[in-house]
Amino acid sequence: QVQLVESGGGLVQTGGSLRLSCAASGRSFSNDDMGWFRQAPGKEREFVARINWSGYSKYYEDSVMGRFTISRDNDRNTVYLQMNSLKPEDTAVYYCNAAVGDRWPGVYWGQGTEVTVSS
Repeated sequence: QVQLVESGGGLVQTGGSLRLSCAASGRSFSNDDMGWFRQAPGKEREFVARINWSGYSKYYEDSVMGRFTISRDNDRNTVYLQMNSLKPEDTAVYYCNAAVGDRWPGVYWGQGTEVTVSS
């Protein structure tokens, strides 16, 4: 059974930083893209960042470009999201996503970790 377990969310002040982790189990994703999405209260889930299997290619939503950094450790089957210069509009539940093959978003989702940025 595949599981994606996020951690690292919490409450932080504007301008602060958090590092999210997503540990996968049940299957190796070392040959697949992984990424992060988020859903703010009352809004639809939106793309945040994506990283290819090697970590060489990274993609970001415009509003997080230059503030967030996605990375991965294939030995640990884990993907990270370093979030700096956080803003109140970053407040959301952050979900890890893992792809199999070319389909994106992938079929595997984590349960989410909540991030709250206070002004």
